[in-house]
Amino acid sequence: MTRQLIIMRHAKSAWDTDAASDFDRPLAKRGLQDAPRMGQWLLDQDLIPDFIVSSPALRAKQTILEVCKVLDIKKKAVQWDARIYGAGTEELIEVLTELPKQTRIAMIVGHNPGLEMLVSYLSRHVMDLPGDLDGEAGLVKTATVAHLHMPNDWTHISPGCATLATLISPRDLLV
Repeated sequence: MTRQLIIMRHAKSAWDTDAASDFDRPLAKRGLQDAPRMGQWLLDQDLIPDFIVSSPALRAKQTILEVCKVLDIKKKAVQWDARIYGAGTEELIEVLTELPKQTRIAMIVGHNPGLEMLVSYLSRHVMDLPGDLDGEAGLVKTATVAHLHMPNDWTHISPGCATLATLISPRDLLV
């Protein structure tokens, strides 16, 4: 059985807030619109994760909870893992190798540059494209979803072990 991995970057966050730290920054208005839009895309593609792990940073938390509303997944089903916040490839792979053995479709929600490096590592897809009009560099922009086909065993993760099936952003859904 082929395993699937959904990698999602948090939606657009607000910078002009009274947040005490980067960890506490909330979603911007656009982020609050984009997160459920991406949840609807997942639903339309029948990509309903049976295990979700997310950064506990406020913007990531708000993103996945908006997605879960659309997917009819209870808040308590989300696993919060502090290692994801600020993580690089090695830490993210560690999180993935700890997924429950029976997980068929896993979802991880977090931050760049870690998620972009993870997609690149898993799929050998080069991600160093110039920024867009919003100034976001690379391909894993805010609220972007990468859908990958993974090896049959979550503990066997290596460079190039996955196939990138889809890379889609909220902007792609507006056309």
